[in-house]
Amino acid sequence: MINLNDLDDDQRAAATAPRGPVCILAGAGTGKTRTITYRIAHLIDRGLISPNRVLAVTFTSRAAGEMRHRLSLMGVGGVQARTFHAAARRQLAYFWPQVAGDLPWKLVDNKFPLVGRAARGIGIESSKENVRDLLGEIEWAKASLISPDEYPGRMALSARTPPVAAEKVAEVYRRYEAAKTTQDGMLLDFDDLLLHVAGALEKAPGVAEEFREQYRTFVVDEYQDVTPLQQRVLNAWLGDRDDLTVVGDANQTIYSFTGATPNFLLDFSRTYDHAVVTKLQRDYRSTPQVTDLANTVIAQAAGRVAGTRLELQGMRPAGPPPVFETYDDEPTEAREIAGKILSLIDNGTPASEIAVLYRINAQSQVFEQALADAGIIYQVRGGEGFFNRAEIRQAVSELVRVAQRTDLPDAPVAVTKAALAPLGLTPTEPEGAQARERWQSLVALVELVEELVRATPDLDMPGLLQALKQRADSKHPPTVEGVTLASLHAAKGLEWDAVFLVGLVENTLPISHAIKAGDHQVEEERRLFYVGVTRARQYLHLSWAMARQEGGRKSRSQSRFLDGIAPVQKPEVIPARSARSRRCRVCGQGLATPADKVLGRHEDCPAGADAEIFETLRSWRADAAREAKVPAYIVFSDATLMAVAEAMPSDEAELLDVSGVGPVKVDRYGEQLLGVLDSFR
Repeated sequence: MINLNDLDDDQRAAATAPRGPVCILAGAGTGKTRTITYRIAHLIDRGLISPNRVLAVTFTSRAAGEMRHRLSLMGVGGVQARTFHAAARRQLAYFWPQVAGDLPWKLVDNKFPLVGRAARGIGIESSKENVRDLLGEIEWAKASLISPDEYPGRMALSARTPPVAAEKVAEVYRRYEAAKTTQDGMLLDFDDLLLHVAGALEKAPGVAEEFREQYRTFVVDEYQDVTPLQQRVLNAWLGDRDDLTVVGDANQTIYSFTGATPNFLLDFSRTYDHAVVTKLQRDYRSTPQVTDLANTVIAQAAGRVAGTRLELQGMRPAGPPPVFETYDDEPTEAREIAGKILSLIDNGTPASEIAVLYRINAQSQVFEQALADAGIIYQVRGGEGFFNRAEIRQAVSELVRVAQRTDLPDAPVAVTKAALAPLGLTPTEPEGAQARERWQSLVALVELVEELVRATPDLDMPGLLQALKQRADSKHPPTVEGVTLASLHAAKGLEWDAVFLVGLVENTLPISHAIKAGDHQVEEERRLFYVGVTRARQYLHLSWAMARQEGGRKSRSQSRFLDGIAPVQKPEVIPARSARSRRCRVCGQGLATPADKVLGRHEDCPAGADAEIFETLRSWRADAAREAKVPAYIVFSDATLMAVAEAMPSDEAELLDVSGVGPVKVDRYGEQLLGVLDSFR
């Protein structure tokens, strides 16, 4: 029996709602995964649905693995929990012969070459950055159900800015689609999986009947992030039925650049006028101090609609108020935060319960350096996966070898510990950063084995190896002892005892291109900030630096999202260029030539720039000059490009601080030039 007393009143109302359309508006930390797993288990326990007739859809393999794990702990098996794409791939493999006969198909391993070839075919340089931008635009269009022919017209009515002229994007898109039909069959990308599944169910009655006989009940998590293409698939799955439970939070919509929209969540009660709608607002993750700040941040959003008005109630005991700090520059910000992290660890906070979160991945480097200098082990989320680490691959290989023996004891945990002892699993933590990191990985693997055995007490070694493979395939690693560095997007769905939100300055959060795009994109940046705040359970530190480099111009403004929340720190007033020093920053001697004055050093004094950055800037300048039909030096001189490469400005204010760069050049070339530099950060 399922004990519904484990749930609060609102969770219980959602879990016990009758079959049919149910919408759960669930704020951060309110137990949405717990609620929907209890709902599935309750309906099965009451005999209202059959486990193998349920399809639960999540947005990550990790979330699907967690849902299956929770259901197994409740004694519920047989429920299919998959991502949209994983479910579609499985279905298409089964139904393909019925809709396409013996025409072979396979997934595209790498879309870059196809898009690059299409770009070159119409005269667009197939640089990594160009191809990535074009591919992102194609993926957005497909997720939004926009064809190549429709794309230019949609762009004319949209605030979205394509990476090149809309007609050129459309032609690259058209050629990419054509290139996937080969003499050997069809190549399908992940969006094609969804398109073909939807098409099969819509156009082949036999396919639709067989599928709908198999799956009767649907659950969709993170419903605020559904794209029009995913909704089309969901509609095809359902047919004329309405046994659907969705859960989401429009305040956490942060993926509109991929085509996601909260409209399906917000319009759910209009789509199903008999739907049950419940709200989960008791936040069991965070203290009242954290939720009060989160509520303040999101309350300032422009044009909030009814479905977004969730008021979080922090259910943890009272904790410290959020801390706001201004630093002179980024290295100082990173060093000070590393010191605070050391204090937290010394006072008993596990390193794995501490995170540093930032807007863009390039911001991680200075914090990686500061943590390394402080002797703090860290992991960059989105870097090398746990199961791909050398020590874990070696450990799993050893377990495979040991599992082939016939004289094993019954306890997989004991077998695992014995097998890993020669690989570095000692009773106590060793000295040395490398040995310590290896040891902590092995300890995490043992703890994962213990967790799997608790979930399935009769698990043997072959079963354990299969369970480990499933966890690896679903990208669901155990917690590793180390501070987490992650972008705000990568932090979605995670939580820590202590969170440091860093780099909270204008043109970083909100990011510059969102500011240029207008209020809609700025509000998405606010929601991203809200997601960051709500990752913290107890300790929340928010910071920003007035300059990028030590001794640099303190020209930055703190994020607008802190207005009325944190004390205002104004940028310092900088004297006019004519008042600046005309001495070489390398040797200290006077500067005479215009080129020397632009560089800020003698041309024969050592440069502080990376040669690759300088040459990349020269290549970009050549393209810009060709497009403008002017000599290259009219765009920027070599001396100015070298000065830019040495200064590595991160925003337009810092770019203006480089001699030889004025407002007109920034307006004309600033965004492109900063984009080139971003690839090196």
